[in-house]
Amino acid sequence: MEYNFLEIEKKWQKYWLDHKIFKTENDQIKPRYYVLNMFPYPSAQGLHVGHIESYTATDIMSRFKRMQGYNVLHPMGWDAFGLPAEQYALQTGNDPREFTYQNIGNFKRQVIEAGIGIDWDREFATADPEYFKWTQFIFTKLYEHGLAERKDVEVNWCEALGTVLANDEIEIKDGMMVSERGKYPVAKKAMKQWVLKITNYAERLLNDLDLLDWPEHIKEMQRNWIGKSVGAKVNFKVANSDHSFDVFTTRPDTLFGVSYCVLAPEHPLVLEITSMDEYETVKNYIEQTKQKTDLDRGDLNKDKSGVFTGAFAINPVNNKKVPIWIADYVLASYGTGAVMAVPQHDTRDFEFANKYGLDFIRVIDSEDDGCFTGDGIHINSDFINGMNNEESIETVINYLEDNGFGKKEINYRLRDWVFSRQRYWGEPFPVAFDEEGNTITLDLEELPLELPKMFNIKPSGTGESPLANAYEWVNFKKDGKHYRRETNTMPQLAGSSWYHMGYVLKTLIGFIPLNTEEAKKELDKWLPVDLYIGGAEHAVGHLLYSRFWHKFLYDLGMVSSVEPFTKLINQGMILGDDNTKMSKSRGNVVNPDDVISKYGADTLRLYEMFMGPLEQDKPWSTEAIDGAKRFLDRVWRMYFLPITDEVEALEFTYHQTVKKVTEDYQKQAFNTAIAQMMIFVNDVYRKKTFSRAQAIGFLKLLNPIAPHITEELYQTVFNKKDPLTYQEWPSFDETKLILDEVEVVVQVNGKLRDRMKASLDLSNDEVKKMALGLENVVKHLEDKEIVKIIIIPNKLVNIVIKG
Repeated sequence: MEYNFLEIEKKWQKYWLDHKIFKTENDQIKPRYYVLNMFPYPSAQGLHVGHIESYTATDIMSRFKRMQGYNVLHPMGWDAFGLPAEQYALQTGNDPREFTYQNIGNFKRQVIEAGIGIDWDREFATADPEYFKWTQFIFTKLYEHGLAERKDVEVNWCEALGTVLANDEIEIKDGMMVSERGKYPVAKKAMKQWVLKITNYAERLLNDLDLLDWPEHIKEMQRNWIGKSVGAKVNFKVANSDHSFDVFTTRPDTLFGVSYCVLAPEHPLVLEITSMDEYETVKNYIEQTKQKTDLDRGDLNKDKSGVFTGAFAINPVNNKKVPIWIADYVLASYGTGAVMAVPQHDTRDFEFANKYGLDFIRVIDSEDDGCFTGDGIHINSDFINGMNNEESIETVINYLEDNGFGKKEINYRLRDWVFSRQRYWGEPFPVAFDEEGNTITLDLEELPLELPKMFNIKPSGTGESPLANAYEWVNFKKDGKHYRRETNTMPQLAGSSWYHMGYVLKTLIGFIPLNTEEAKKELDKWLPVDLYIGGAEHAVGHLLYSRFWHKFLYDLGMVSSVEPFTKLINQGMILGDDNTKMSKSRGNVVNPDDVISKYGADTLRLYEMFMGPLEQDKPWSTEAIDGAKRFLDRVWRMYFLPITDEVEALEFTYHQTVKKVTEDYQKQAFNTAIAQMMIFVNDVYRKKTFSRAQAIGFLKLLNPIAPHITEELYQTVFNKKDPLTYQEWPSFDETKLILDEVEVVVQVNGKLRDRMKASLDLSNDEVKKMALGLENVVKHLEDKEIVKIIIIPNKLVNIVIKG
């Protein structure tokens, strides 16, 4: 009767693979269901238990929907390009490709051993040439449509790594920017880079968030990152010079309250307008600012710093001179890189002015002596005196436009996507430059452009990618002309920006060409993804960029859905048993291989789903995983109880369980579904029997969570040849959920002493009388004084005694 999970799990994993049980059907009649995980980067560490949590959740949904009659697509692939593999190659002298694909093999083994049902015919890695051929093709289309350009931009440059880093690849250590990987110094540097004009899609990316069933905090993060503002662009002249600068403001009505202006340290005017007396101070401050991230500089909670340039600006509405400062909280990449400061009516300006002793000018009437940011009647403001905010904003904008001082404008915080990396291990750009510096894109027939085999992939030290050293690859002739290839590579996020489409197009013999009607037909059939599960850390990276690429391909007519992912769930983090984030340094990392070898994959899956709501962070508990194993052992032994054709005994509990589990799976409330199944198992043991229909139905309910044990019981106990995977999901009968009587628990001083059947909604007096007459209760009341009797209708009687 013992359940040999090691032997049985291997048996079913082999069966599923050999018979391609999870292969997506080419079925035009069944409704479709596309469920997807954010694919992993195949590191040397292998999968962790957090991966298994996410993959089990999607596997439950794919198995559940398959049994409900859906044609399910549940694929898996690998985010294979990127900096970690390149750094490993540099440190060890190994080939990053060999290292990456070796890790993929290990990851795939772990996914299979966790019982995750994947259509492996659709597997690919972003480093597969047959895949990145189409990543390169999409880039050529972006270029052709004016959405990709090469220009000088300020980037996060890491000398030690020899590459540009994205903001999410940087940390702050001792007030300085360092790389997340290796903790090397990072500084701002102007370099010629490819950028993608995601800003052209800002309004659509913002508005279409309303179409999505995503966590509200993720949508809010994207709204804030896009940062739409409606206001005015105002031109300020620099006193005693021919220079001027523009300021974007959402409060042009406060122009009469401007007491100083602030430029970003990187603003091109700064050193030109700075006085000789302030020049060294300003220059030093600019160098200090280069060590800070934009995120750190924009932190509203940080103490503000700045220096005076010695120059003054002219306020266009009253011709007053105001000092020009520079401060690191103003970013050149946001707005115009300059702000007008109204300290009496802006909290950030208020703090800065207080710190440096700058003037305060009240222009909105209020009883508040401090900084007032609300609506009110304007004062000290010439032609808008007596107006409220809304009326005065419109009036001031009209004045600015009539006099050539400014205009109404919509602004976004979103910046264009810096798309170049000075690395070897990434997608090569499908572009080249002729001898005059003109850019050409490669034709589809020339793709994929693969990386050359290189033994030395060290950074060049000049800011160029290691590919610059591959002379024969870089320099080539075409149509009698000499060309030089782009030596930068694409960022890791390139491959993940359209991979949800890649699975749809992947076949055993390659990819259906993205630019064909056949591809359009397949993409229209499967997109958008019905359920997408992954980490919240990708909110303004992958999740934003993939929406951008998807919308671009929608504009080209390659897809018909305006969004890639309909519903998004962010799984919570699995913490160590010390309630902190798992890390090697803390010694609290749990390896899923160890758990599976000791407890089995079904136990790991059940435990992780029972820890709590999928979205919450949860600490690991060895004691609790023992409990999950004991529950599955009870399920195994339960199928050696008498199984009859009699159904009446457990009718209510069974139909209640089918209803509850079905509804909970539908909303991904897996922990409460498991709790209900535990109730059913307890009731079966209490009755010491259950019916054949109930026994098979329960296996179907548990199968998505614990597929190995349920398949084994279905085959051996009921002599079934076809697996549970494609059996019909059980249904419940509402009429069986109407109770005439209930079981009431009877306690004495909170300890269980008996149970009794009572008619539904029996009066408290009648329930009390029945409880006091129970033999085991009477025994515990002998020579005792009853203090009170607590009754929870239809559930519980607790008799409180003393003595």
